[in-house]
Amino acid sequence: MTATWRATQKANRRAALMESAARLFAERGFAAVSTAELGEAVGMSGPALYKHFPSKDALLAEILMDASERLLSGCRAILAAGDQDGSRPAEILDRLVRFHLEFATTDPDVIRIQDRELPSLSTGDNQAVRRLQREYVQLWDGVLAALRPALDDGERQVRLLGTFGLLNSTPHSADRAPARGADGTVGDTDRTAAGNILAGMALRSLAGAGSIGLTATGTTGAAQ
Repeated sequence: MTATWRATQKANRRAALMESAARLFAERGFAAVSTAELGEAVGMSGPALYKHFPSKDALLAEILMDASERLLSGCRAILAAGDQDGSRPAEILDRLVRFHLEFATTDPDVIRIQDRELPSLSTGDNQAVRRLQREYVQLWDGVLAALRPALDDGERQVRLLGTFGLLNSTPHSADRAPARGADGTVGDTDRTAAGNILAGMALRSLAGAGSIGLTATGTTGAAQ
């Protein structure tokens, strides 16, 4: 029982450290954040950080690897469910867009550092993250190829990369949304509104005019 409790506490502290680090890296940049500041963010001394990660670089690598693995795992689950229930490619694509949008909205700090801090990783970690990202794109590409077989490989890649750019801009778009709380902060409603606009744009780009898209309520409907 004691060993299990300690393992749980360690896992919770590790998760809190990753979350706080992502926020600090997003706000100030990886190079500008010290190990002491990372420790202070979760109530520990700087040296105590090394009980969870061997270095600040390893912490960044873990954040980015975890993000890529979660995206890939979620994508695989959507494809597997689509195979089981016989969903059409258009329906699967809609689910993929909603899934990526939810990730971008839920983890805006990770989205902000995902591309910006990749060069800060070691060569090996950089390659590992990019390998996961490529597999993620390839799975989307299979769905798009089934939906629009007339598109060649190059055009599908351009459309997909443009889609990820749109969806990943959700945190920035929400920051520019006019509706804000009394304290000036951006709320969930702002991010949802911005996300729905970007999701509709993404689906029209991928599936073409007259394709299904996201309505304001997050359900599928005809794209305008």
